[in-house]
Amino acid sequence: MPLQGRKILLGVCGSIAAYKSAVLVRLLIKAGAEVQVILTASASAFVTPLTLGTLSKKQVLTGFLKDEVAGEWHNHVHLGLWADALVIAPASANTIGHLANGLCDSLLDAVYLSARCPVFLAPAMDLDMYAHPAVTQNFARLRSYGNHVLESPSGELASGLSGPGRMLEPEEIVAELERFFS
Repeated sequence: MPLQGRKILLGVCGSIAAYKSAVLVRLLIKAGAEVQVILTASASAFVTPLTLGTLSKKQVLTGFLKDEVAGEWHNHVHLGLWADALVIAPASANTIGHLANGLCDSLLDAVYLSARCPVFLAPAMDLDMYAHPAVTQNFARLRSYGNHVLESPSGELASGLSGPGRMLEPEEIVAELERFFS
């Protein structure tokens, strides 16, 4: 079992595909991985910290601060060093743009910039966004940094259109990670 004992940081971004993150957490845990979820602010409109925390058996991280009154914070450097892999699924166009350009206004952005582990991105967006030159340039930039951008398959999208932009199914993401760690 290539994922047995692996520490996986799972970044979940704002996309309708965020519902698949619950299945992804469950499959990673079943494969023997330890999973720490980081949920962006916009992702919480699609899936709750309660759901992902229950499945991962860890408190979901949603921001820099643990306790604002006490001044306790989630150490992005520690998280970046802890992980064997950072998986961002779904990876929204917004987050992809931030990562490609070194912008940092969320815990997930800061963890990415601090991570020394392999990074896997599973994009999810509508086909026009996916094909936009700015987004394709960001994909190329992320690949040039050594990140693994998992290709989006074609299919029916939430908009009702059909084409590329769907997030890979959770089973396919787990299979990619297993291949990598084999």
